[in-house]
Amino acid sequence: MTSFVTHLEGAIDGANLTADRVQTLHKDRPLWVRYDLDAVGKALTKEILRDRPLTMWRYRELLPVPFEQEPVSLGEGQTPLLHCARLANRYGLEHLWIKDESHLPTGSFKSRGLAMAITMAQHFGIRRVALPTAGNAGGAAAAYAARAGMQAYVFMPEDTPVVNIYECHLAGAKTFLVNGLITDCGRIVREGKQRLDWFDLSTLKEPYRIEGKKTMGLELAEQFDWKLPDVILYPTGGGTGLIGMWKAFLELRTLGWLLGESTGSPPKLPRMVSVQSTGCAPIATAFAAESRFAEPFPNAATVASGIRVPAEVGDFMILDAVRQSHGTALAVEESRIREWMRQVASTEGIAICPETAACMGALEQLSQSGWIRPDERVVVFNTGAAQKYVEALQCELPRLDIRHPLDWDWISEA
Repeated sequence: MTSFVTHLEGAIDGANLTADRVQTLHKDRPLWVRYDLDAVGKALTKEILRDRPLTMWRYRELLPVPFEQEPVSLGEGQTPLLHCARLANRYGLEHLWIKDESHLPTGSFKSRGLAMAITMAQHFGIRRVALPTAGNAGGAAAAYAARAGMQAYVFMPEDTPVVNIYECHLAGAKTFLVNGLITDCGRIVREGKQRLDWFDLSTLKEPYRIEGKKTMGLELAEQFDWKLPDVILYPTGGGTGLIGMWKAFLELRTLGWLLGESTGSPPKLPRMVSVQSTGCAPIATAFAAESRFAEPFPNAATVASGIRVPAEVGDFMILDAVRQSHGTALAVEESRIREWMRQVASTEGIAICPETAACMGALEQLSQSGWIRPDERVVVFNTGAAQKYVEALQCELPRLDIRHPLDWDWISEA
């Protein structure tokens, strides 16, 4: 046995597919990776885990990479879980943490998913990959493809944040700007598969990016000593992070690793909150309509480029996870995203990305309404570094003219 993977499973109908060859979609919908969790439980214990290096690869028994294969890695270390007392007080909460994924090698949570996807692509002998992206996935794909010696093609809307554009080019990817949305970029990738013989690395078009994102949930559980928080707020574009974490929690529950509120009580899984902007809210709209599937969102526009995804192939997987967790999905006011970015940075010194700023808007709304109780333990995921969004950081600053005496009262009050 070279891994504990047993098979792949169609997310839409439970169909059983083999895991020993390249698989993409089933009935145009994503696949789950399934494991022999009984065997995992016999091979891996919390004590064994405790002695391993603090990287995402410490969970190898719960990952699809064959044990004899070296992962394609840039050093994906454990990201910090930062307690935010002043921010909690601002929202009337007692326990609030931000898990800061900006510490990963490419500056965002995309490092986890693309490290795994590229590792598995290398395992199957793939040498050329392509993907559409409106943000951090492109830079991560380009970096890990370069690390693996692969050729990468990246297609980005022309209004993608400039740092994301430059990092793709810097890493050697063939980078193209498209006068459309990420869905238009996705169409180009689909049409080029036969012509240029590349593998489509789009979100959820292969089953392994979820497994990389799953490590966020495994890591969070371990950082909380296996007693999960009450609420997790997560910005939702393609949804692999939220889906992956929920999968991690279910697998950990099956292994019997999660602890309850008290000795002998069953483990309580967190309520998952899917957060979008009013500028692009297909999941929030579908949740409100009690639909299992989301309609494409018209005229999608938001400064939070990572959640500007008007249609998701895994829409039902996101909605299923939210509902199974007794969570919710909502959209926050687009015009306030920059305000929430500055609020967190000026209160706690944590430079959050626009997508996470949307989560702070959701936290404000849910705490005020009582949906989140003051004594509940809440985690917000910062999915990327604010510094990668220079467009969202622009501001007008007061200027000093050193040719004239300084007005210290004005400086004090500015």
